[in-house]
Amino acid sequence: MPLPFRQVDVFSTQPLRGNPVAVVHDADGLDDEQMAAFARWTNLSETTFLLRPTSAEADYRLRIFTPGGELAFAGHPTLGSAHAWLQAGGVPRGEQVLQECGVGLVRLRLTDRLAFAAPPLIRSGLVEDADLDRIATALRIDRSDVVDSQWVDNGAGWVAVRLRDAAAVLALEPDFGAFHGLDVGVAGLHPDGSEAQLEVRGFAPDVGIPEDPATGSLNAGLAQWLTESGILPPSYVAAQGTAIGRAGRVHVDTDDDGTIWVGGDTSTTISGSVSL
Repeated sequence: MPLPFRQVDVFSTQPLRGNPVAVVHDADGLDDEQMAAFARWTNLSETTFLLRPTSAEADYRLRIFTPGGELAFAGHPTLGSAHAWLQAGGVPRGEQVLQECGVGLVRLRLTDRLAFAAPPLIRSGLVEDADLDRIATALRIDRSDVVDSQWVDNGAGWVAVRLRDAAAVLALEPDFGAFHGLDVGVAGLHPDGSEAQLEVRGFAPDVGIPEDPATGSLNAGLAQWLTESGILPPSYVAAQGTAIGRAGRVHVDTDDDGTIWVGGDTSTTISGSVSL
């Protein structure tokens, strides 16, 4: 039986310049292999499936697949799937949308754009020398080009490095065969007065995503790292996807209680049904 389907562009106000996510509604009847097979077929960085929640608090449950497997959490699929759920008539139980996924419950709020509360990091701290050597090799840079590094894994596996500036980030020409299981985020500051304060690139070739156009989970982890360390202010805008012709803009805001919200514009580009 055909299932409702939407493809949502996330993190851009410009048509087709963000990061698309494929969203299948009413997916409770699908098994793991059907979900994985459809994710491989769409070949997008993520494909999601909306299901009935198992938590009494949640509005819906979400499963998130890359072409290479399932993720416990991812940011742009969270925003795009919430957009699709609301557009299909979903009504939150409370003032915010509460999503159930592999990392537990994730809060979303809707002001001028959708934003999710950054989930806690499941791995943080310094990056070991052996991993930094592998990262430098994969990025085709010298170890000395890495200004700082940190694990920023909130369920999507990210390890991050900071380069001297945004120009150094944009100049990267990675060796996609050399990542060997590492999902690597790279960040560099733009000059003062720029429209975006941070340039971000995310590489996860081993799960079928050589370069992600715009990444909510990575930006959430970077925000936790770089705002707490004082490198960035509590609220800022990050650019991502520039090197591959996209115009991603990730809006980070920090509440007085320390909650970091990661937001972006969302728009439906395709709607219809899918037969699986």
